[in-house]
Amino acid sequence: MNLILMGLPGAGKGTQAEKINERYNIPHISTGDMFRLAIKEGTELGQKAKEYMDQGALVPDDVTIGIVKDRLGKDDCKDGFLLDGFPRTVAQAESLQSLLKEMDESIDYVLHVDVPKENLVERLAGRRICPTCGATYHVMYNPPQKEGVCDNDGSRLIQREDDQAETVKNRLEVNIEQIKPLLDFYHNKGCLVTIDGDQKIDHVFEDIQSAIEK
Repeated sequence: MNLILMGLPGAGKGTQAEKINERYNIPHISTGDMFRLAIKEGTELGQKAKEYMDQGALVPDDVTIGIVKDRLGKDDCKDGFLLDGFPRTVAQAESLQSLLKEMDESIDYVLHVDVPKENLVERLAGRRICPTCGATYHVMYNPPQKEGVCDNDGSRLIQREDDQAETVKNRLEVNIEQIKPLLDFYHNKGCLVTIDGDQKIDHVFEDIQSAIEK
C-alpha cells in the first residue's frame, strides 16, 4: 500500500504517521529523513543535496526526485510506503507519478488530515518550550503541573517567536496556498481522502483505517 500523508502544521501528521507505520508495517518516509540518509550514505545525489542545504537553498526538484527514487527502491518499501512532506508542488507530484509508473507502482491514497485554521492557531500558539531541557508543553492540552514552569527542572517556559499567534497565522496562510493545488491535483486523480483531524487522536486513526481498508 502506497500512501501520501498531507496536512497543515499542527494537524497531527507525525502522530498518525507513527500509527500507520505500526499498523501496516510500511516505512514512514519524510523529506528530511530521505536527505539525511542520502547524505549519510554519501551518494552523488546526497552530496548534491548537501551543497544546496549548506547554502540554505532549496534542493532542486531533479535532485529531490532522484533521492526519492533511490529511497523507494530500498527493500523496506517492497510492501508499500508512507510519504510525508513530499510532494510539495504539483510539478513534484507529476514527477512522482512518472517515477512510480516506471516502477510499475502507483499511489493508493493521499490522506489529508484536515483541521480548521483557527483550531491550528490555537494548537500552535499554545505551545510552550523549556529553554533548559527542551521539554514541550501546551497551555490547554499538555500543561505543566505549575503554570509556566517546567516539570523537569523548574525553568520558566517560553513561547518561541514562530509560535506566536500572528506568526502562526501567516505561516498557515503560506501553507494553505501551497497545499491547495496539490489537493486539487490528487482529487482529480481520484485518490484523495480527507480525514477530520479535529477529533481525538485515536478517532482520527480509526477514520484513516476505515478509509484505506474499505
